[in-house]
Amino acid sequence: MKEVFHQFYKSFEVFIGFFSVSYILFYLFLAFLSYYAIKKYINSKYYVHEDLLLKAKYVKGVSVIAPAYNEGLTIVDNVKSLLSLNYPKSEIIIVNDGSSDDTLKKLIREFELVKVDFYYREQIKTQKVRGHYKSTNPIYAKLLVVDKENGKSKADASNAGINSSKYPLFICTDVDCILKKDTIIKLVKPFLTYKKRVIATGAAIRISNSCEIKDGFLMKVHFPKGWYPRFQELEYIRAFIFGRMAWSQLNGLLLVSGGLGMFDKEVAIAAGGYWHKSLGEDMELVTRMRKYMYDTKQKFLIKYIPESLCWTEVPATREVFIRQRTRWSRGLIQTLQLHKSMLFNPKYGRTGFLVLPYFFGFEFLVPIIEVLGLIIIIAAYFLGDLNVEFLLWSLLAVYVFYINTTMVSILLDELLYKNYASLKELLILIGMAIIEPVVYHPVSVYSSLKGYWHFFGRKEQRWGDMQRKGFSIQK
Repeated sequence: MKEVFHQFYKSFEVFIGFFSVSYILFYLFLAFLSYYAIKKYINSKYYVHEDLLLKAKYVKGVSVIAPAYNEGLTIVDNVKSLLSLNYPKSEIIIVNDGSSDDTLKKLIREFELVKVDFYYREQIKTQKVRGHYKSTNPIYAKLLVVDKENGKSKADASNAGINSSKYPLFICTDVDCILKKDTIIKLVKPFLTYKKRVIATGAAIRISNSCEIKDGFLMKVHFPKGWYPRFQELEYIRAFIFGRMAWSQLNGLLLVSGGLGMFDKEVAIAAGGYWHKSLGEDMELVTRMRKYMYDTKQKFLIKYIPESLCWTEVPATREVFIRQRTRWSRGLIQTLQLHKSMLFNPKYGRTGFLVLPYFFGFEFLVPIIEVLGLIIIIAAYFLGDLNVEFLLWSLLAVYVFYINTTMVSILLDELLYKNYASLKELLILIGMAIIEPVVYHPVSVYSSLKGYWHFFGRKEQRWGDMQRKGFSIQK
């Protein structure tokens, strides 16, 4: 028995070594692409000025869609914030998803809304739409409120907004997200400047926990105070500045965040819109849109903007964080399972041979491999087979690589955007990076494995309640 384990352990060492080297080399490749893409984006800002696009006669219209469920406490300020977005041809669509509080009443009273006759074409199936409301005040002419029965998901509400929209592009966001005033023009720019058809764009999302908000507007950015929001700040910097810029350069983006994304409405509808049963509706829609473009033999691009355009509140406690990440991991495996026919299928190009294999190998499998490796190491220790020197050098190499990756991401973010109010906040962020692998990462791995367990155990597919604490309100 011991000899069998010895052979197994040696094979596992070889596998882990190969997997780790592949992982590091691929991330170095992504780092190079990310640097190149960011540099290219910064240079492009001098060739096509955004103020000229704003003055252009034939800009594409954009519908901003924000589902709302029981948001009565902050709905008025949130809508005012959305109405302040600077773009000459846009509309704001608030979808009241069967709220049981006073969300709709507050909207009607504050914005002088009346129910109107509206030509509603249900191109995507949703729960029943009860009515559409417009303002009698010309100041709020671009506001449309859709009242519908509760669909138990953001996807259903978003689809009702898409059905109600009049423009060829739409932004999907959360009603409590804080968007920069120039968000629309920055997201729409790729649609106007690339020769290939752009079907979606996304941008960096930042954490609003501890930020100062007044009347729905971001007044001052602060580094989050809580442990879990701080760790998530690190994740967001790596994911948005480091990872997604590289995938954008490869035209391999598979995820445009639900908090902020702009889409080609025609393609989104042709692909079937958001799937109301999905636990990762943002990733699943982009995957389906990519599949549709391949199936119809159309060339396309999905671009990413390396600028912070949206601030959103993230889970502040371990309980809520685990609940959210469990759902995300279920959404990941659900999407991979739904679209497994694309994997290594020549018809789907780099999506089938690069993007989906990456998500399967380096996103889905990694938590499983980590836990399996820990179990084997413990067993090897008790059986006297553990190569301590190899283990320590491997851990050191992975840790140093992680630290370097994180520090470069923080440095790039600070040089480009200077999001923090003081040097102290930046130093705290660096300190969090040093302890992240041993304090935060295990919780993240546990959440992923819990999500897999729930998914394969066919546990009820629920979205869960992502409890929010609210913003730091400045009077």
